[in-house]
Amino acid sequence: MGKLRVKKVRSAINRTARQKKTLESLGLRKMNQVVEHDDNLVIKGMIAKVQHLVSVEEA
Repeated sequence: MGKLRVKKVRSAINRTARQKKTLESLGLRKMNQVVEHDDNLVIKGMIAKVQHLVSVEEA
């Protein structure tokens, strides 16, 4: 499997605590911050929960 590049594109203000913790678990704290993760089902599930706040591309 490859890598996924995840970028935070929207703010977590006025979001549920669960969504905020998911972003934190992905390693995203600041706007436009980019992190790389392995492409696996756990990460894809986390991305699905906050898909409206992040953008994803294959690395």
